[in-house]
Amino acid sequence: MVRATAASDQIRAFAVTSRDLVETARKAHDISPIATAALGRLMSGTIMMGSMMEHEKDLITVKIEGDGPLGGVLATANNIGQVKGYVNNGDVVLPPNSAGHLNVGAGIGKGTFTVIRDMGLKDPYVGQVPLYTGEIAEDFTYYFAKSQQTPSSVGLGVLMNHDNTVREAGGFIVQLMPFADEAVISHLEENLKKFTTVTDVLKQGKTPEQMLEIVLDGFDIKWNGRMPVQWHCNCSKDRVSRGLVLLGRTELDNIIKDGKPIETKCHFCGKKYDFDIDELKELYKRAK
Repeated sequence: MVRATAASDQIRAFAVTSRDLVETARKAHDISPIATAALGRLMSGTIMMGSMMEHEKDLITVKIEGDGPLGGVLATANNIGQVKGYVNNGDVVLPPNSAGHLNVGAGIGKGTFTVIRDMGLKDPYVGQVPLYTGEIAEDFTYYFAKSQQTPSSVGLGVLMNHDNTVREAGGFIVQLMPFADEAVISHLEENLKKFTTVTDVLKQGKTPEQMLEIVLDGFDIKWNGRMPVQWHCNCSKDRVSRGLVLLGRTELDNIIKDGKPIETKCHFCGKKYDFDIDELKELYKRAK
């Protein structure tokens, strides 16, 4: 992932190539091509938003809830290039759209686009807008405009191989600063009209820098950093234990009375954690 400014800081921009992390997510969840495309687009957008956060412990979560068969998609990222996510219904298969592409919009349907910023304060910041198209890139653009009043252009793409593995994935976010002048705005708009698609650019083997050079053609570009990105889930048995404690004594007592060990599964990475009766009794002592 790269970050840049252009036109004497009137524009800020981000770009990412995320094939490996999207393929890791696909394997972890064993999901269909359309579910992979939805999750990959959302994770690519979220990881770029994560790099806008100030501190390493800050987290950003983007949640899409729709009435389509995918149900919903969620991704969480920090500002050091780590992201995780999941799809509610990952086995969905739909016919392609009129352009012959994966019909993510139909998979998502109508609903809401929610951004949660956890910056270590008492309460996280939550912003929500209606889904604009369900194709995800346009929904990021709409969110930036409506919730943050920041004119933005977002491009996201996931291209699948015939064996349903991920061939390419990535995207860009370009934003105009409040003091951007009309000439800069017009020039950027013309560049964006000429830009084909993220997947077309990635098929040509372009780097994140080269993707931004296309979008920002004719502007002076100042590169502000480059970082690796990765799928990363920080689940552990201890974290799951704390979640079970939050169930409370009544619920834990009912589980213990069943007399059977339980198995929990991480939503993000699918890792399983087993708890026997003795462990559950210890958690019961910690619960309220």
